[in-house]
Amino acid sequence: MLATPHIPFSAKDSNATQIRRNGTAPMNVAFSAPRFWLSLVLGLSAGLADYLGGYLLVRRSPSARALRYFVALGAGFMLAAAILEMLPDAFALNTRWAAPLVLLGYAGVHLLEHTLVPHFHFGEETHHHEFSAGRSYSVLLGLAAHTFFDGIAIGSGFVLSSWLGWMLFIAVFLHKLPEGFTVASVMLASGQGRRAALNSSLFLGATTLLGVLAINLRPAWVEAGLPLSAGVTIYVAATDLVPEVNREPGIRMALVFFIGVLLFFALRTFAPG
Repeated sequence: MLATPHIPFSAKDSNATQIRRNGTAPMNVAFSAPRFWLSLVLGLSAGLADYLGGYLLVRRSPSARALRYFVALGAGFMLAAAILEMLPDAFALNTRWAAPLVLLGYAGVHLLEHTLVPHFHFGEETHHHEFSAGRSYSVLLGLAAHTFFDGIAIGSGFVLSSWLGWMLFIAVFLHKLPEGFTVASVMLASGQGRRAALNSSLFLGATTLLGVLAINLRPAWVEAGLPLSAGVTIYVAATDLVPEVNREPGIRMALVFFIGVLLFFALRTFAPG
């Protein structure tokens, strides 16, 4: 007889929704008020980091140069979290459809970025001639798709456990400053004003919070939300962020990438339970 899989939900949680796992008894996906509010607070914090990244660009803060290290640190942490936490939990929730949904998340973002969204770098955009107002808003919408699934990832994590929620929040937070910086930079490169640049960063923050709300108000959606957001996370880390790390000469940025991976392992090692 197969052992019953561990279910990280308390029977005392209210408003439980059942998800039938393949070949097993149904599991309860519960609405937990403390985790709900914590995920909202952290989703808001991640969204504000988008705004802060745009603010640093608009104000030409000298500290903005350090954001490239957040790109490398975030890429390492995100890849580790996606491969070692998100994927195993996604397959445990949805054995049959997890792999296609992960692929759909990855391929969907790839399709979006190579059809509707013009090419851009995570950093200050200096190719002013490549960005019209319409193309800059295409970049904004493409990044909004990323940020919505950032919120889905955070919300999914807290639906499953506080540990996973915190890990995914950190993974998301580490690339939020460069993300807000990037969209504000694209707006300025297209000739938009500072207000439009700041508003675009604020919009990315709002879509992050929207993703957190969506998965928390419908906890059963975690069955699809977690593998989809895992695919998006892998894409952002491996396809968007790692090439930015590789563009930097020398080994410093590569070392920061590995520090991100080691940071994940350190938190995982010393985590309670």
